[in-house]
Amino acid sequence: MNILRAIGHVVLVFFRATGSLAVFAADAVSACVRPPIYWLLIVRQMMRIGYFSLPVVGLTAFFTGGVLALQIFIGSSRYGAETFVPQIVVLGITRELGPVIAGLMVAGRVAAAIAAEIGTMRVTEQIDALTTLSTNPVKYLVVPRLLAAVISMPILVAIADSIGVLGGYVVATESLNFNGTVYLRNTANFVTNQDVTSGLIKAAVFGFIIALMGCYHGFNSRGGAQGVGTATTNAVVSASILILAANYILTSVIFPH
Repeated sequence: MNILRAIGHVVLVFFRATGSLAVFAADAVSACVRPPIYWLLIVRQMMRIGYFSLPVVGLTAFFTGGVLALQIFIGSSRYGAETFVPQIVVLGITRELGPVIAGLMVAGRVAAAIAAEIGTMRVTEQIDALTTLSTNPVKYLVVPRLLAAVISMPILVAIADSIGVLGGYVVATESLNFNGTVYLRNTANFVTNQDVTSGLIKAAVFGFIIALMGCYHGFNSRGGAQGVGTATTNAVVSASILILAANYILTSVIFPH
């Protein structure tokens, strides 16, 4: 009976958390289409989420593209298929690795920062003060971050895709003796609009997940500094897991069998 009680408790906690998150997400999305819209806050958050995340995302994308080209060359050389390196690199970067790697990097940087910032406001009762001043905290704190993340992530991923392909090009031409002109021609001829668009759609969804999880855990943090630390950890972990799960679902929908 103790085992059944423990299982039932876990199930109830899971469904309670899922319902709470769904209600919070619905409230945030509905607030996005109701005035007022704080455009200055949105632009400020776009700088924090997109522009300041560019160095870490760019470096990660460059080395990911380079190691992808190297590994594909090593594997394809066993079957004499080295010429397919540029095609597979651009496909892997634009469809999967670009949006996923960028999403995970931004989740580690931005979701933690959002959860810590809003969590600190929660435990110091600043959010209650906003309500007292007749300011909707969801409109003021959540909506700018959600919109900024949804707008910034596709731009960030588009840049990451270019840098990732550049990383593969540098490794292929400098270390694997590929002809640069032929490599670029094969890359341009193989990639399609659907490949790029699918990655940008994933990026927008990942941006929504990152901002939502950071805001949700920050809003629900309790217990002072320790609660803020727990909220920050939970935000990063949950955002990362949901990004990987959403990536599988979106891939299945965009590229059906």
